[in-house]
Amino acid sequence: MDSWQRAFVLHARPYSETSMLLDFFTEHQGRVRILAKGARSRRSALKGVLQPFTPLLARWSGRGEIKTLRSAEPVSLGLPLTGLMLYSGLYINELLSRVLAHETDYSALFYDYLQCLQWLAGATGSPEPALRRFELALLTHLGYGVDFLYCAGSGEPVDDAMTYRYREEKGFTASVLLDRYSFTGRELRALAAREFPDVDRLRAAKRFTRMALKPYLGGKPLKSRELFRHQFPDQRPVGHGDATVRAAGQSGPSGEAGKQ
Repeated sequence: MDSWQRAFVLHARPYSETSMLLDFFTEHQGRVRILAKGARSRRSALKGVLQPFTPLLARWSGRGEIKTLRSAEPVSLGLPLTGLMLYSGLYINELLSRVLAHETDYSALFYDYLQCLQWLAGATGSPEPALRRFELALLTHLGYGVDFLYCAGSGEPVDDAMTYRYREEKGFTASVLLDRYSFTGRELRALAAREFPDVDRLRAAKRFTRMALKPYLGGKPLKSRELFRHQFPDQRPVGHGDATVRAAGQSGPSGEAGKQ
């Protein structure tokens, strides 16, 4: 990689005594694994630079699976994420680390990611609406196709008052069965628009994205959720539950409050 490219650090871990092994999310090559030699040494100029949520310009080289970092410079200060917003950011970073194919162009998703981080950095309410929008965008970029606006059985537009049951790889079909796979037409329209103005529609969006993402994540639990449980023992983990969703209507641009 000879030219500079915009990038974010998704995950970093020590490698040998002074180096770091990083997962970058880059503008044009998607997820790239990069070795930063000497980045942990006391004199390294990169020591405070290679942090999550810091916009970077980076260059690297190499033909194998692991590239070698040549240079990295911060474009700006790191986005100020704290509390729930920090754990929300860690959650979407882990999602990308787990589901993105290696060295595949996700240029449009890069902008969705940046937009989500900017929203989290400036939010005073709940992170949930932004997370649901990002999860839906991620599913779209992964090639997950589902039509929220038409019944997969009849081809008719969904009716707000009717109930539809989700079937993997088929979509939503009209059904009288009510279970965790059931959604009203009103909830499906909210998913299509990626707008969740009330508790029920936000909760339905969370339920759908959990089901849709599960095949990509497999059975291995997300570490960000375990960190959340440790930090906030009295609340449901990131990406689960309704503890703060119940406060919807009290805060946030979409009137929601909550966690991933």
